Amino acid sequence: MADDSATIELSRSELREVTGYAVACARPALVIFERERPDDHRPRAAIDAAQAFVDGAERTKALRDSAWAAHRAAQETRDAGLAAASDAARAALAAASAAFLHPLAKATQVKHILGSAAHAARAFELSVGDDPTVGADHIAQSRILARPVVVDVLRRYPTAPPGGGRVGELIRQLDASLR
Repeated sequence: MADDSATIELSRSELREVTGYAVACARPALVIFERERPDDHRPRAAIDAAQAFVDGAERTKALRDSAWAAHRAAQETRDAGLAAASDAARAALAAASAAFLHPLAKATQVKHILGSAAHAARAFELSVGDDPTVGADHIAQSRILARPVVVDVLRRYPTAPPGGGRVGELIRQLDASLR
């Protein structure tokens, strides 16, 4: 485990693996967002941009912009009282943001690795009346999706930080299960 003062070596290949994992965790939740906002393509565009990075594209301003657009979609759906759709959009935001994982050994960086899984799990929970077993099922599936490279990168960082409400709990559960 790393300490808070260290930097972490991250190769482009490792960043692509982490981002691919984040995309795989977030993509299933798109259906929740798109059911509420069928004409809003910002979360899908963020996931597609992240997938392009996974497939060999460079990290570009367009990728970062798509993450910010998914963030705005999350805020708008939250403000409209569509909590499940908001977390689904946040999962897409986290997938695009995974490409920008920082090489600083800080616990907050774990959110870049596991945030898409946790937000997708929360979206699924909320979409069925806030059922935590549904979130636990998505976290279990997310654990299976984590290839050895993702686990190796995760283990270079300190454990997930406290706080963050239910999404924070889900991040810590997944973090503990992967270490």
